[in-house]
Amino acid sequence: MSTFLLTGIFMSAALCVTLILMPQQTNAARAFFVFGDSLVDSGNNNYLVTTARADSPPYGIDYPTGRPTGRFSNGLNLPDIISEQIGSEPTLPILSPELTGEKLLIGANFASAGIGILNDTGVQFLNILRIGRQFELFQEYQERVSEIIGSDKTQQLVNGALVLMTLGGNDFVNNYFFPISSRRRQSSLGEFSQLLISEYKKILTRLYELGARRVMVTGTGPLGCVPAELASSGSVNGECAPEAQQAAAIFNPLLVQMLQGLNREIGSDVFIGANAFNTNADFINNPQRFGFVTSKVACCGQGAYNGQGVCTPLSTLCPDRNAYAFWDPFHPTEKATRLIVQQIMTGSVEYMNPMNLSTIMALDSRI
Repeated sequence: MSTFLLTGIFMSAALCVTLILMPQQTNAARAFFVFGDSLVDSGNNNYLVTTARADSPPYGIDYPTGRPTGRFSNGLNLPDIISEQIGSEPTLPILSPELTGEKLLIGANFASAGIGILNDTGVQFLNILRIGRQFELFQEYQERVSEIIGSDKTQQLVNGALVLMTLGGNDFVNNYFFPISSRRRQSSLGEFSQLLISEYKKILTRLYELGARRVMVTGTGPLGCVPAELASSGSVNGECAPEAQQAAAIFNPLLVQMLQGLNREIGSDVFIGANAFNTNADFINNPQRFGFVTSKVACCGQGAYNGQGVCTPLSTLCPDRNAYAFWDPFHPTEKATRLIVQQIMTGSVEYMNPMNLSTIMALDSRI
């Protein structure tokens, strides 16, 4: 069965799970825009004809409504918790009919599960919002907002917004390593990673042209350590799949170099790198330190490590989601995601380069 996404499960390795996150206080509301794949999709795929979906139980079991929302989580996802921390309402999916009027000023979520940097990534999922289409919708969004507040204020809203971009994991998991992929026959892992970085630079440059001025870009997490990879690689004692780990080890440093180069070209720290691999290392190796029973077995799934197939109403479901780092074969639980956001907010330059989100918010509040 086709696997769902992944692009960077970047988990906190430095802060205790009992920390209570306090929302960032800001003088004025700041729009928040989200682009990427299923790690940040808040329900766009519910409106599409695709197999990459999270619209049936037990997804959403711990969401405030107790029902599935299209988020690949037991509860809140990464954009939800970032919104919470910057003192904003959650962004609605761009395809949601509820995204009208003043709700548009909060921002929007354009992400779509299954997509990657490359357009041939995720073809098995049929109709998904590839990144080019997400940008077209972003342009349409700006036109809609201009009708409400005018073009000048719309440009100010977009320029002053916080942006999250999460791509890359699917290009490995659902393309290069996919059983019927031609990419693996055509290029080495290093060559493929170089191609991804080249295309990613074009994507981020286009995002800048569309008005984005503060963009958090996540790298890939330890791809070989997620339950799906443990299962598919035949891991005996929970050791991570070496080839998928190598992919992350090649891709992430190239991404950092590319982001630094873009910032130099622009002359400003527009792009902020979130080091997915480093923030996850301690978490995977020592889950008990953060109150988890396991970081190997998914809460919802089947087969070895609950990592085979996808999470469905017929899957094995753990009774205590807070004891598990992974919700399904690829995606973190809400508890794990809260640790991730803590690192985004306050992590050192080792994790957030050149600065964390709290620093960004403080700097931008002076402008």
